[in-house]
Amino acid sequence: MDLSSIFNVGTLLNTFNTATIVILAGLGCLMTAQAGMMNIGIDGMMTAGAFAAAVGSWYFGSWGMGLVCALLAGLIFGLFYGVMVIRYKSDEFIIGVALNIFAVALTTFILRTVLKQSGSFHPASGAVNTLPYFSLGEIGGTAVNISVMVPLSWLLVALCAVMLYRTPAGFWLRAAGEHPDSLRSAGRNPEKMKYVGALSCGLLCGLSGAYLSLGYLSTFTENMSAERGYVAVACVIFGRSHPVFVFLAALLFGFIDAAGMRMQGLVDPTLTATFPYVGTILMMVFLALRQQAKKKAKA
Repeated sequence: MDLSSIFNVGTLLNTFNTATIVILAGLGCLMTAQAGMMNIGIDGMMTAGAFAAAVGSWYFGSWGMGLVCALLAGLIFGLFYGVMVIRYKSDEFIIGVALNIFAVALTTFILRTVLKQSGSFHPASGAVNTLPYFSLGEIGGTAVNISVMVPLSWLLVALCAVMLYRTPAGFWLRAAGEHPDSLRSAGRNPEKMKYVGALSCGLLCGLSGAYLSLGYLSTFTENMSAERGYVAVACVIFGRSHPVFVFLAALLFGFIDAAGMRMQGLVDPTLTATFPYVGTILMMVFLALRQQAKKKAKA
């Protein structure tokens, strides 16, 4: 097998494109994780954001309005998650699973019943307005086009890291998850900070969904998140809820996915489609073994 067919500019671009979806969703998940809530409902938030972005960009004739619609959809889902988990003390995992199921059912219902389409969104008039991209010319005969969301996701990684570890708001958010009683005794409301985490998660997951339907693809298809939200959760766990480590874990997922696509001519495509998820499982196994080794060393 010629390694140049895998390690090339095309694979690098596909790595960035695929990783961006997980990076944005992972940043959203770690915001709730830092506040003491492990949100596994981000897959549903991404689906809702992707649907709202595609329909919004077509209806308003603008990718910017599609982005706004995606952010609003994510915000609504994030608020619902926060109310159920923070105010009503519901089990965070049950609410997360419910959000995932509800988002798929809701978007499928609207697509088929209201918009009279099945499978994917293809309006009879007008078109979905996709996100703009940077054209960097050609490298090695390959056109280098990068969506604006790719560098934006990198910028958000840096901003999240600075906010969490260099600002009072980040300290309060982390304290709400680690030491809520201490935060309350200092005059801050941990419940409010948890809401900040939940709403931030919704916005970032909505942004991830918007990129999925307006950047990575150019339309909405049913259940198009393809369980990437769960991969993002795994990246957050593997990256210990730190923005930089989550970013690196997402890049690893993106590379495995891109390499699998490049190997489809050599290996059964059905098998290569499982590579990213097998890689995610191996990441979690490695993490579990490392934690066990640490416990034995302390003992």
